[in-house]
Order: sequence, then C-alpha cells, then structure tokens
Amino acid sequence: MNDSFDLLIIGGGINGAGIARDAAGRGHKVALVEQGDLASATSSASTKLIHGGLRYLELFEFRLVREALIERERLLAIAPHIIQPMQFVLPHVTGLRPRWQIRCGLFLYDHIGGRHRLPASHGVSLAHGPWAGTLQPQLTHGFTYSDCWVDDSRLVILNAMDAAQRGTVIRTHTRFVGASVQDGRWRARVEDTASGEQSTLLARTIVNAAGPWVEDVLRHVPRSANETQIRLVKGSHIVVPRMYEGEHAFLLQHPDGRVVFTIPYQQEFTLVGTTDVPYEGNPADATISDDEVRYLCETVNEYFVRSISPSDVRWTYAGVRPLSDDESTNVSKVTRDYKLELTAGPGQPALLSVFGGKITTYRRLAEAALQKLHPFLGGSKQGWTDQAQLPGGDLPRGDFSAFLEGVQRRWPFLPAAVALRLARSYGTRISQIIGGAKTLEDLGTHFGAGLTRAEVDYLRAHEWARSGEDVLWRRSKLGLHMTAEERSEFARLMQAGA
Repeated sequence: MNDSFDLLIIGGGINGAGIARDAAGRGHKVALVEQGDLASATSSASTKLIHGGLRYLELFEFRLVREALIERERLLAIAPHIIQPMQFVLPHVTGLRPRWQIRCGLFLYDHIGGRHRLPASHGVSLAHGPWAGTLQPQLTHGFTYSDCWVDDSRLVILNAMDAAQRGTVIRTHTRFVGASVQDGRWRARVEDTASGEQSTLLARTIVNAAGPWVEDVLRHVPRSANETQIRLVKGSHIVVPRMYEGEHAFLLQHPDGRVVFTIPYQQEFTLVGTTDVPYEGNPADATISDDEVRYLCETVNEYFVRSISPSDVRWTYAGVRPLSDDESTNVSKVTRDYKLELTAGPGQPALLSVFGGKITTYRRLAEAALQKLHPFLGGSKQGWTDQAQLPGGDLPRGDFSAFLEGVQRRWPFLPAAVALRLARSYGTRISQIIGGAKTLEDLGTHFGAGLTRAEVDYLRAHEWARSGEDVLWRRSKLGLHMTAEERSEFARLMQAGA
C-alpha cells in the first residue's frame, strides 16, 4: 500500500477521531491509524461525563470551563442518544469548602457557559427528597446542579463512523513505525500488529494524537523536538452493585481537595471515581492499585449509609491521561486544557502534536487543529461539526423519550432493558440491527445479556469490532451483565471468526 493523503492521523482516541471527522467534512483526504482498537486507551477510561469541570473554577481555569460548558450544550444536541442530562448532588461538609464558596462557584457554573438546556443549581435539604436516607445523618444540607453523562467509547466510535462515511480510511490494529520526508511530504511507515506486514502512507501533514504515547511518536519523526512536556497521570474507577435508587449522581469532597463521583451505571451498578496518581511506564499496562481501591471505598463510606469494601468491586478500569505539564506540585491540579504544537520548516511538511485535553472539548480541539493546519492544507475554514448530528443522533426533535417509545411500539418483542440499551447505543441506526425482525429469535444466536448475532454482525461490519473485549467492554458494557462462562465463550467465538 502506497496511498497518498492530505492528512495522516496517528491515534484512534477521541481527539484523533474528532479531527478525522472534521477534516473529512472539509473535503480533505484523511487516513487514521490506531495501534489497538478505537478508544482502547484513555478515551474509554474516563468518568463518562460531558461537563465543565466544577472544581476547575477554583483553579481559575475560567476559559477552559466556559469552553467546556458551551461544548456540553452542543454535544447534547448532536448526540442525544449517547449523551443524557444528569443531576448531581454535592453534599456540604463542615470543615471543607464553605457554603458561600460552593454557592458562588455554582452560580458562576450556571452562567459562564450560556446554559440553555439544563436546570440551574440550587440548595437542597438532604433529609428530604430522593436522596433522603442515602447519606450519613450528619449531612443535612447540599446543592444540586446539572451536567451530562456520556458513553465515552461510543462517542469515539461515532466520530470515526462519521469520518469513514465522509471518505476517511481507518485502520485499527495498525502501529505507526516512523516517518521521513520525501519530496515535501511525509512518508510514513505503518505495521499491521496481527500480521507484522508493513506498508507506506504518503501525507501532506501528520497529526500526532497518540494520547499518552504522543512523545513516543515524536521520537520516530525527524526534527520534531517539542516544547510542551506531558505529565502522565493515572485515573482509576471501580464499579460496585447499585448503592442507591434514583438516576442522580453525587459529587463527594475529600479532605485532600480532590472530588469523587458516584454515578448510576448500567442500571444495576454504581460507578465510583476517579483517582489522580502520577504514572510511569507503558500506558497500556495501567491498572488500578489496591491503595486506589481503598481510597475510593473509604471516600464513599464517609458519605453513604451503605458502606462498600474492595470485595464489593465487580469491575475496575484505569486510564492514563497525557496532561500538559504546568509544573503543578499537585497532580490533581495539573491543567486539563489542551495544547497544539505545530512543527514545520523549509522543505518539511507540517506535524501537529496534541497535548492534553478532555473528552468534553474534543470537538473544539479538532476545530482548533484544522485552523492551525489550514495554511498547509487549504480547503474550507468553516467549522461545521457543531450542528451536524453524529450517526444515530438524528432523533425527532432530539427527544430521546419519544424515540424510545417509538422503538418499543415498532419492535414490541424487545424486552424493555434491551430496547433501552439499543436505543441509547445506536439511536436511529437501531433499524440497521433489528430491521424487519418480528421475534427475538429472528435476531439470531443469543450470547447472553441481550447480545444477539444481529448486533454482533452490525458491530463487525460498521464499527471495527474484532474481539470479545471490543464488543463487551467498549462497544457495550455487557461484560458486566454476563457470566464468566458467557464472556469466555463469546471471546472464543469472536477469535474464531464465528
């Protein structure tokens, strides 16, 4: 293979997929290579929030918070199936942040980003309402505010799908080996990680969106010394059986200044996270430590009537955030803002490296990247991704509840939980999975937890799924609902190509 492209993107996380989508929509010929599966690293290991970052206000990151809150509104509009509003309860704790500080912060949070769709914050009595009886009795007062929940790995997949529909060549399990300059273009060598076969791609520009591997990529590109240094910070999460009724989340303050979220997750569980731990080594090897598990359990137990212990943990995940190093002595205070560093010289094509960022601002980051590359690529300067729905997001009037009712009427044989999951995951593309089926049996083999042959075939054909892990832990979280035997058998069938 010796194809020529306007833009070669290294990295299939949210930033790489977002840039590919934006560039393809502007008419550029784009290729994206990812050494593993799409969203297989940091982008599937987030706290699953589309939010401004309330605690960043006390770090004076007002521009970042404002941009993120504006993006929250836009993303909710273009992906109303995988993004949903969520109410957060912030208990006040004597001796930690005072009420006036919290109240002022929430007032600013309500107004700095031009909130339109979500309810405003307000004070509440924790002894009444849906949270009554959930928290320790000494916690009597708190505040509520709104943000959004997102299926993070599906957000990556949908951006990649849209990019592919607009002509982007996407090659997963393809490792970037190195690049040289040939006739004013990049000559990039890539390797299929399964076969070991190498091929060459020619590109006018390269975008290094390799996340925690961004500096590794730079070491394989000539004359690409970077000014920005990254700081690897590990964030870990645990999943435990559902701790309380209701669809609201809690934001829990810790005496060390950090915050921990508890979020309703997959109907039967509660997601707890995150930690901030300095990390060294291969980001692919990141796992939660025993100390992190204890830290999360102990934080939760300070607030809830029902306590949890490490033995309650049903699943864990950890991801390494490639943060732009601002020399902060506290890793929790390292900026979550992004930096774009452009390298180009006489006779040398452009290389753009992405440092830092958060999932909420990926779309805006992509616009900024295309603005920097415009002198080298030409084409349209006009952004377009703020208005165009992601695949499956074209719900009538953006009303998910009405859409779900329509799904249940059209396919009444679907169990309620399966209908909800499919509607949330695929939006209007659900018809490409269910089609003209009249019964559950029409959807083929049932692998467990509502996963059918029809859905697996769709994921293979349209979403680059290859393995059991791709399907059970990224395209869905059905691994949480399956037995160990069902997971093992499904992984075997995927590996065999059955």
